[in-house]
Amino acid sequence: MEPIRVAITGSSGRMGRALLEALAEAPDLRLHAALDRPGSPVLGRDAGELIGAPNGVSVTDDLAAALDGAQVLIDFTRPEGTLEHLRAATLRGVNLVIGTTGFTDAQRREIADAARTIAIVQAPNFSVGVNLALKLLDLAARVLSQGYDVEIVEAHHRHKVDAPSGTALRMGEVVAQALGRDLRECAVYGREGITGARPDKTIGFATVRGGDIVGEHTVIFAGIGERLEISHKASSRATFAQGALRAARFVAGRPAGLFDMQDVLGLR
Repeated sequence: MEPIRVAITGSSGRMGRALLEALAEAPDLRLHAALDRPGSPVLGRDAGELIGAPNGVSVTDDLAAALDGAQVLIDFTRPEGTLEHLRAATLRGVNLVIGTTGFTDAQRREIADAARTIAIVQAPNFSVGVNLALKLLDLAARVLSQGYDVEIVEAHHRHKVDAPSGTALRMGEVVAQALGRDLRECAVYGREGITGARPDKTIGFATVRGGDIVGEHTVIFAGIGERLEISHKASSRATFAQGALRAARFVAGRPAGLFDMQDVLGLR
């Protein structure tokens, strides 16, 4: 059976290199194309050189050429770039794995519209552990629906541009849904000064940015006399890359539709 032909974006970035490393170890997948931004100093170089393992695939900024013959495009960039890649992939029938976060509601609608034409796996976090944690959070919220306050604390590296993280927001959505609430109405994203007592039924978020923290998330269910915490800590981007490859295998050859890692992992 022929390997699945995979194109990746942001080849010179942290996730791009993690994906290159993961692809190099996956016999059922093959790097078809490696994209990077126009003007990038790595354009024209062998993509494998970025991870110390030349592979004969040159880094390019030619999106159309990169997608020609590809089966799956994996995108961990920024919203504007992802939407450009989405439009090109839709025109060419290339399925997509999206790990980018920070989309507006309008941008999310554009992704959903594209999923009528191609198959897309979109998730705020591709870690298998995080996606299992989402399942556990749903159960915990249902059991602890009375008498427990919910707070979500997340930490990432100093270069992350959106806050709270997409993963933290997804955790909040899962908990809010299990509790019968709308996160848009009950979320509290910052506290300062004389805030008064904590309102019932709110879900609080706290954000930490610093150093090279890969990603840490903790959801706290604080009751009277006890506290339950569900935490996930990532020490390497390899976990996200491996999850993205699982998503690529899932979406390759699949007809149109919008999926997430819960679908990929069979956790529905």
